[in-house]
Amino acid sequence: MSDQISITLPDGSALQVGKGESVYGIIGKISTALQKAALAAKLGDVTVDLSHPLDESTTLQAVTFDMTEGKEIYWHSASHLMAHAVKRLFPDAKFAIGPAIENGFYYDIDMGAVLSPEDLARIEEMMAKIAAEDIEVRREELPRARAIEIFRDAGEIYKVEMLNEMTDGVVSIYRQGDFYDLCRGPHVPRTSYLKAFKLLSIAGAYWRGSEKNKMLQRIYGIAFPDKKMLNSHLAFLEEAKRRDHRRLGRELDLFSIHDETGAGLVLWHPKGACLKHLIEDFWRKEHFKNGYDLVGTPHIGKSQLWETSGHLDFYNENMYSSMDIDGQPYYVKPMNCPFHIMIYQSKGWSYRELPLRWAELGTVYRYERSGVLHGLLRVRGFTQDDAHIFCRPDQMPDEIDRVLAFCLFMLREFGFKDFKVYLATRPSEKSVGDDSMWQEAVKALEASVRRAGIEYEVDEGGGAFYGPKIDIKIKDILAREWQCSTIQFDFNLPERFDLTYIDSDGKKHRPYMIHRALLGSLERFIGVLVEHYGGKFPVWLAPVQVVIINVSDEEAEAVERLRLLMVEKGLRPDIDRRDETMGYRVRDAIGRKVPYIAVIGKKEVAEGTVSVRRLGENKSNTMKVEELIDMIEDDVRNRR
Repeated sequence: MSDQISITLPDGSALQVGKGESVYGIIGKISTALQKAALAAKLGDVTVDLSHPLDESTTLQAVTFDMTEGKEIYWHSASHLMAHAVKRLFPDAKFAIGPAIENGFYYDIDMGAVLSPEDLARIEEMMAKIAAEDIEVRREELPRARAIEIFRDAGEIYKVEMLNEMTDGVVSIYRQGDFYDLCRGPHVPRTSYLKAFKLLSIAGAYWRGSEKNKMLQRIYGIAFPDKKMLNSHLAFLEEAKRRDHRRLGRELDLFSIHDETGAGLVLWHPKGACLKHLIEDFWRKEHFKNGYDLVGTPHIGKSQLWETSGHLDFYNENMYSSMDIDGQPYYVKPMNCPFHIMIYQSKGWSYRELPLRWAELGTVYRYERSGVLHGLLRVRGFTQDDAHIFCRPDQMPDEIDRVLAFCLFMLREFGFKDFKVYLATRPSEKSVGDDSMWQEAVKALEASVRRAGIEYEVDEGGGAFYGPKIDIKIKDILAREWQCSTIQFDFNLPERFDLTYIDSDGKKHRPYMIHRALLGSLERFIGVLVEHYGGKFPVWLAPVQVVIINVSDEEAEAVERLRLLMVEKGLRPDIDRRDETMGYRVRDAIGRKVPYIAVIGKKEVAEGTVSVRRLGENKSNTMKVEELIDMIEDDVRNRR
């Protein structure tokens, strides 16, 4: 028997190596630079540690930090490093879970001491010490029963609980010196691989997300292979903090959320309500242009409606408990679709009347755990720019194309130019319909994306319970992705509600149904807008487009005349006649991020002019009142 095996590389070339050689050694034969950068490797579809020996021919790809999988491995290894440091400093600490997340890692820890920012600095110092010790990170596999003994003897109650729920006969742990953790891996080979890291914050987190369980302390952190990358990321975080919509929401007086009214329920202040109205007004006008009719539906519905739709079977955990009305159970609506179907069923339809495009800015309510609520981005009550299209099968491709084009148009009008498109397929659990129907629907959505010439990724299992969908994520100015738009194919509800139309053959046929939201939740979309623009909204969206300031009381009448003239022109002026210095009022308008500041003094009154300063500019220009109005109107027309 030969002691040589063949390793196929990503470029298709093959490498002959000896059986039993480690992945690390094989990568070294490919390239010493690649060996230095490698964190782990993929053998076929399985990711393994660099120390893993190879006993049979396979494909091999080195996993580096610039790959998504590489970042996850690096950050997960950093969470173990942090836990190791915590254990050295706080020997009684008990560990729950410490995963890699989208941007870094965290670990949930049960400990007597309440951690402070000073403690984070101490933990960082210990992490640096352990990294410098260059400790080997070693995988061990052992019987689950033995692992339970080890963690029980160490007092690691959370690990024991997880182990007791596993069904695997053999589990793996990772050791680095005197620290070990229950983990599937893989991990970096040595602690010295972890070069630059920063612990960012401390938060409370219930064990397993349940308020019934103990509150643990969650430490968040980030790590990179070099200091430059870390510093760049920390600068990004500072900029993100400056743009945080919750802070700007307070400073710009847009919205508030109060415990007294309920977590996740938004109260819109006048300026925030104005912004929301502007978006909704634009939305309505564009929908009329694109052949939609608007409908309106109530906030609650009988349980029978949600039973027929399948929501009580497949979406119940996100719905609020039923209320009794006249002896009948009712639910607050989590979605608008069953109501739109009721409108469809109110009469019979001919094939000549299809497609029907019905849209609604409908407020819905969905349960979210308190721990995940986040300003406007994750709420319990929100307005969804919902629409449902009922069409014949032969009309469906064109309708999907129309929706996709409309969606991209709307997003671009709000200033978003960079998109990432995902084609979400059937979830492995909790879904309805035959596989053949799902496959046909996926093909239809995929064909539409391809006709639009848009690059996309497949999101396996990411579809709704009633059908596949296209999800469009927008990238903001900081290159962060936000989920807003979705186009969903539905062959479930037409069946459940027995929807029909009379076709040209005089017989009843089943219509196709498309769900779509272009902006998604308006609350979430506005939160994204605030952060994208940093509160400096384009003129057409700014709740206040211009602040008019008088130099002295003598100009008060002129200021009011200009305000009324602008209001008549459909503009949104504000006046500031407070008993403060002009400089103070100008600085205040800049702080409120108002696009234009117009100052009127004696000279301006005499000449019929205003002294105008645009946000972001350091000098003022004198112009006629008509010129200022024309300038603002031009910005509005061109969505600036």
